[in-house]
Amino acid sequence: MRFSIISFICTLLAIFTTVAVAAPILDQRDVYVPPILTPVEGTVWKKGSAQTVTWDASSPPAQITNPKGRIVLRSVEEKRLILDKPLAENFDILDGQRSVTTPTDLPAGQYQVVLFGNSGNWGPVFSIVD
Repeated sequence: MRFSIISFICTLLAIFTTVAVAAPILDQRDVYVPPILTPVEGTVWKKGSAQTVTWDASSPPAQITNPKGRIVLRSVEEKRLILDKPLAENFDILDGQRSVTTPTDLPAGQYQVVLFGNSGNWGPVFSIVD
């Protein structure tokens, strides 16, 4: 049996049509990146102290991809996220604030708070001291 170019093209069109029809339609969801309000630049946290991280949760989109939040630190000097020691996790990203305890096992230095939901946004640089 010989295939002609027309048979080949028709076969390809049939395959593409089947794939296009079978593709699932996903709900529209938005990336939510609420700006961090505190700590502000120049703030000093003492190791072991209780602190509050706040962010502006006043304008969320209708559909948030991941409503569960996680707060970690980013070391400015080491240029890395400290993912293995989260300050807080599994909270509602719409809460707008979270109480945390400054880690005692990190070196003093310059840090940033990073708030994750479905995206990560970094706050301004602040200091952790002994």
